[in-house]
Amino acid sequence: MAEEKNLTPDTETEEEVETYTLTDEDGQEYEFILLGTCESDGQTYYALAPADDEQSEEYVILRAEEDQDGEILLVTIDDDDEFDRVSDIFDDELFGEVDCDSLG
Repeated sequence: MAEEKNLTPDTETEEEVETYTLTDEDGQEYEFILLGTCESDGQTYYALAPADDEQSEEYVILRAEEDQDGEILLVTIDDDDEFDRVSDIFDDELFGEVDCDSLG
């Protein structure tokens, strides 16, 4: 079963950084920074990075789903093909413009 996470936006207007507090099934809260969203096959996906580790290049991808009350939940992607397809989209969007030769 997919791990559901409640989605609560916390917008920081000073830096224009959109942060989210995700709550796992055990009630533990985690802060994430929104890197981007994308739509694929009628689904919306969020790329989020941990707010407490700004140097990390790792991020998570979660699918948005609406519960019976109309609340947006972010769920893990269990299907490997779906995850690979969406992660390729985010990799191109988020890191596609980086010239690796200029890093160094």
